Amino acid sequence: MPRFDSYFLMNTGDVIEYAREKLDLFNESGILSCQEIGDGNLNYVFRVLDAGRGRSVIVKQAGEQLRISKDFNISTDRNRIEVEMLRLEEKLCPGLVPRIFLYDPVMKCYSMEDLSDHQVMRTALLKHEMFPHFAEDISTFLVKTLLLTTDRILDSKEKKELVKNFINPELCADITEPLVYTEPYINNLDRNIVLPQNMEFVKKELYQDGALHLEIAKLKYDFMNNAQSLVHGDLHTGSIFIKKGSTKVMDPEFAFYGPMGYDIGNIIANMIFAWVNADAAMQTGREKDEYVGWVENTITDIVDLFKKKYDETFDLHVTEPMARTPGYKEYFLKTILRDSSGVVGVELLRRSVGLAQVKDLTSIADLNKRIRAERLVIRAAKKFIKNRESFFDGPQFIDCVKKTALEV
Repeated sequence: MPRFDSYFLMNTGDVIEYAREKLDLFNESGILSCQEIGDGNLNYVFRVLDAGRGRSVIVKQAGEQLRISKDFNISTDRNRIEVEMLRLEEKLCPGLVPRIFLYDPVMKCYSMEDLSDHQVMRTALLKHEMFPHFAEDISTFLVKTLLLTTDRILDSKEKKELVKNFINPELCADITEPLVYTEPYINNLDRNIVLPQNMEFVKKELYQDGALHLEIAKLKYDFMNNAQSLVHGDLHTGSIFIKKGSTKVMDPEFAFYGPMGYDIGNIIANMIFAWVNADAAMQTGREKDEYVGWVENTITDIVDLFKKKYDETFDLHVTEPMARTPGYKEYFLKTILRDSSGVVGVELLRRSVGLAQVKDLTSIADLNKRIRAERLVIRAAKKFIKNRESFFDGPQFIDCVKKTALEV
């Protein structure tokens, strides 16, 4: 009887057998090893290696529950969404996503190229490594995957078919909406994670700020209803593999049609976490100055290169007749950057007090510095949310963080 004709959650031994049976990559006589390398919240990721031939592959399988919490039961259809998104992204921006070899709808898994010569970007940034090409790569990725999937460029019917294909209710409604747009501000399910020393600060700044809640309600409505562009949905430094001269965007299982600013704001926010970590964890000196300066320039360049490439791409590809009206291109860009600023804020807040936190903060060894870092993030986040019409140029984003650092 075929072994893999019905779904089950595989272990390393199963994956070796699966790779032999399903993938045309290994010799029958090859000695294979397998290691579970996933450290995310959702999936199980395995590396299968034939050391004798120097050949390897990644197998990623969707589980039916979140690894971070058994309270969440989620559809394994996210695996299909992820594969279809990666294939589309490869067409739109070749070389910036991994190659897919096989998708298996029965086992809810897929195989892709092994990027072991890359690092998870968050890990590299925690070691304070610099990647001068990153702003160029990620701004290209953002413009091509976001702008080119809007109905300013796509035929309206084609875009609506994509909206239908990438409906993602479990991950949007069951995860993003509560964890990003609800719980950090009201702690309604009592799942927030807050340092005891910051509890009163968080109550005052987040739980008791009615004006903030109003702005979050507006942002949440936009997230739920603005089917503007096909967004990655979870674009942070933990979803990017990187090495000198190469950037690979991974893990788009949260992909859906939503506001363009959701992806842009997420990547800016996670670079801000890199700045905050360096500010707290690095010793004062030339090495710190160089690294912090690179992070600041990268944040600035992500925004300003996006604007430049947006302008060029809009002029070259726009097809919707009314979108060619003088002034519309500039108007549309302002709305995208406004939304991006709001998302910078919600990502900073949910990662500092919410259920899914980041090592950029939690790894700060000095407790007093961590307390300060979290307060800095919260204060800056509120400015990005409440004053989101004010952020249009790259330097404005990092200036907000630097000024807030002087206030806490």
